Amino acid sequence: MAGSDDNELPKIPEEDMEALKAAVGKGNLNEAAANAKEALEMADKITVNIAVTGKTGSGKSSFVNAIRGLEDTDKGASETGVNETTMEPTAYPHPTYPNVTIWDLPGIGAPKFEPDTYLKQVQFSRYDFFIIISCTRFTSDDIQLTQEIQRLGKKFYFVRSKVDQDLTNENRYYDAEGKLKQSNASVKRPHQYSESAILEGIRENCIQWLKTGGGRSPRVFLVSRLDLGKYDFPKLQETLVDELPSHKRLALLRSLSNTSKEILEKKKQQLQTQIWFKSVVSCAVAAIPLPGLSIACDATILVTSLKEYCRDFGLSENALAKLARQANKPIEELKAVIKSPLCEEITKDLVIKILTKCAAGAVQYATLFLKFIPVAGAVVGSVAAAAVSLPTTYLMLKSFLDDVAADAVRVLEVVMDEAISNLEKKDKNTRTP
Repeated sequence: MAGSDDNELPKIPEEDMEALKAAVGKGNLNEAAANAKEALEMADKITVNIAVTGKTGSGKSSFVNAIRGLEDTDKGASETGVNETTMEPTAYPHPTYPNVTIWDLPGIGAPKFEPDTYLKQVQFSRYDFFIIISCTRFTSDDIQLTQEIQRLGKKFYFVRSKVDQDLTNENRYYDAEGKLKQSNASVKRPHQYSESAILEGIRENCIQWLKTGGGRSPRVFLVSRLDLGKYDFPKLQETLVDELPSHKRLALLRSLSNTSKEILEKKKQQLQTQIWFKSVVSCAVAAIPLPGLSIACDATILVTSLKEYCRDFGLSENALAKLARQANKPIEELKAVIKSPLCEEITKDLVIKILTKCAAGAVQYATLFLKFIPVAGAVVGSVAAAAVSLPTTYLMLKSFLDDVAADAVRVLEVVMDEAISNLEKKDKNTRTP
């Protein structure tokens, strides 16, 4: 709510307005709240299981760590190495969102895991989709695996890892001005260094090989463990979310690192779908009058919701400290662009303060809701209170969500600017006359 005033409060979407009016109009808010509470609890129990497989040395285990937001040296990280370190399917729950599990699978051809029996051995049915990783060329075993996955009706994605190493290797053939030092008849290289051309060449090489092996319309995502915000990792994240069944998208989105503005926007949109459920639960299950306000709600539920929003967008002391280390930035520089309270700063008193700011803007909705209250019955008083409380808590949650999402975008911009600067320095240093 930092920087907001009553005139800047967001509007309530029409579909949520109808749901809120129905909850008030039926006169039984407790029943509506029970249904909303059940829906929220079911959403928290939804699981996502991601299978990651690839040959020894492909960067598979490192990718598992990256998608969980961990460094390879962090506690609980998947073991990495040049030798095959994964002998059995190993589950790695996300450290913050344990309902999302990344499975590190042995590579096809590893001891005891042959192509013909691979999917049965790794218990194919428990995974929502498969990610197949290679740091060079995908193999005939990979192609055979995807054909079987496709036949059984599940999604798979090819990830070409360590592309930063490919670019470094290519850099050696160019001088400080980016001109080709010498041509090689066996390898066609552009006369002027072009990162985009090299990357596209890697992608096309992979795609053509996969097609030659019988792969149908293969998609290949180029990634680097050293910089997840660069290359295709953000695009991979978006694709995974978009192609999941709709009821699982929020669970995956909340676990994803903030590598692009598109992912942040998708998070916000998905979280917005729960706001009216949270409002109804807060205003009915254990609602109590708040001092100085003409509303009644469960402030504890609202405190929990705001903390969850901060956690989902990486706005906590621990998350920012880790991001600052990764970006080689002082944490104060990240905090300088944040206008909302951090997760650790959210208290009941803060919630009441924010509700107070929203109360005036919610009056127009309260007047509308009062038209839907049953004329007769002892419930009129409590429902009338809900007609005021519901739009106030709704607007408070929505406005806070908008603010933290905007803060996350600003933090990302600071990190991206630093990453671009570091890459330019590295590019300059790796080219020698």
